[in-house]
Amino acid sequence: MSFLLATSIVVVAVLAIVGFGPSVAERARRLIPRRERREAIPAYDPGRERRAEARARELLRSVVSADEYAMYMELGFIAVDGGEGDGGYGYLLYPHRPIVAYDVHTGELLNEYCVAFPDRSEPSQSQRLPDADDVLAKWMSLRAGERELISVANMHVPGRQVDPGQMARDIIRLREWRARRVRTAA
Repeated sequence: MSFLLATSIVVVAVLAIVGFGPSVAERARRLIPRRERREAIPAYDPGRERRAEARARELLRSVVSADEYAMYMELGFIAVDGGEGDGGYGYLLYPHRPIVAYDVHTGELLNEYCVAFPDRSEPSQSQRLPDADDVLAKWMSLRAGERELISVANMHVPGRQVDPGQMARDIIRLREWRARRVRTAA
């Protein structure tokens, strides 16, 4: 009789664990102090993005030329000459937008090259680089290997992701900006 009683107790205990175990485990998780749980999930910091952008701008300033940095600060993009060096074509580097190729002489838009440089340093946070870091990544990639970058980028006709009217206005703004810089230097 005692063997039957012991077996019954074991069976009832196992059934109770299977039946009530998940709800007991959830209650136990709720009893963990909130302070310990906050350490696992970082609190949102509204100034984080601003500080990251400020650091990214400092890095951009330390890498690109003074003219290119001033161009980025005043116009919001950087213009880079094509690799041929003949001044025939160039690129406009916008933050988080495609690289835009254009004819330097006519201002004609040639192509959009879609490339992405996600931020994988902190997977729990945003996967988007600060604006200046994104422009710097494109600038470095073009300088290091223009042909390689263009060959792996998704190429589209102008206007697919960036408004052609805005790009045309930006090319005019770029020409005016460069003319002002030449007049100021003279």
